[in-house]
Amino acid sequence: MVQAFVLVQTEVGRATAVAQQIEAVDGVVSAEAVVGPYDVIARADGASDAEVAEIVSRIQKVDAITRTLTCPVAPQPTASVG
Repeated sequence: MVQAFVLVQTEVGRATAVAQQIEAVDGVVSAEAVVGPYDVIARADGASDAEVAEIVSRIQKVDAITRTLTCPVAPQPTASVG
C-alpha cells in the first residue's frame, strides 16, 4: 500500500466545497478543510506509486484548486528478527 498526503490551495472561500469534491474522488481516504498555508489536506491510498499519481491527477481536476503539493508517506522500516 502506498499512501500520500496531498496539500491543496484553493480559490478564496472554496476550501469546504473543494474538500467535499476531493473526498468523492476514488482512492481518496479523507479530505479536510484546514486553516494555514494550505486549504485542504487529503489522504490518498493506492496499490502503487503509479496508482497514487493517478489519484492525484484526478484531485487536480477538481474546480477551484490553484495548487497542490504531494507528500508521499515514508515507508516504515521492517523490524529485523534476531
